[in-house]
Amino acid sequence: MASNSYFRLLPDFQYLNPTQTGGARKQYVDVKNLFLRMKVKDSALLYATNFIKYQVYEGDRPDNVAEDLYGSPYYDWVVLLTANIINVRDEWPISSRLLYDYAADKYGEDLNATRHYETKEVKDSKGRLILPAGQIVDPGFTIPDPDNIGQTLNPVVGVSNWLVETRKNNKKRSIKVLRKEFLGSFLEEVREFLQYQESSQYSSSTGKVASNDLV
Repeated sequence: MASNSYFRLLPDFQYLNPTQTGGARKQYVDVKNLFLRMKVKDSALLYATNFIKYQVYEGDRPDNVAEDLYGSPYYDWVVLLTANIINVRDEWPISSRLLYDYAADKYGEDLNATRHYETKEVKDSKGRLILPAGQIVDPGFTIPDPDNIGQTLNPVVGVSNWLVETRKNNKKRSIKVLRKEFLGSFLEEVREFLQYQESSQYSSSTGKVASNDLV
């Protein structure tokens, strides 16, 4: 296990071994405490200068993004943690091929059917914005023509199920990650956070002993 992997940083937990029976001495096994997890505050992601926007490209995985950003694939957990990604399967963008297979299975023959209608951007002859794009409307939606009095425009476009799924996947490609120069201090904060505080189960800053009276 690499020294910079997330599981190396997790503290241990001595769990009463349920496979050992009998005898006066209780038998414990050391396991990692997977229930501990940090979460970066949303407000920190919005305003802190130690984060940058990163574009996830086709075929990128958390480990090769970590290699690109921090020089090691074992910092993939830093990428996911600072991007506030918990479920990689649902929150990380997938390849175009996987996306097509998923959408085709979900919609079948309706893959290219219209999901809804949206406005197209409209500006007048002076370049002033009259109507922004992307507003969901009915197919018969109209507005007055800004350059021709008495005439109307139907600035509407149909959006297919496939386009909706493509947009969802592309939205996942823009993430916020930690700047490389702040990696060291961030790791120290993680180590401090993952240390245990003194309690009835405390054995050390990185170890606890479980008490299970039912075993």
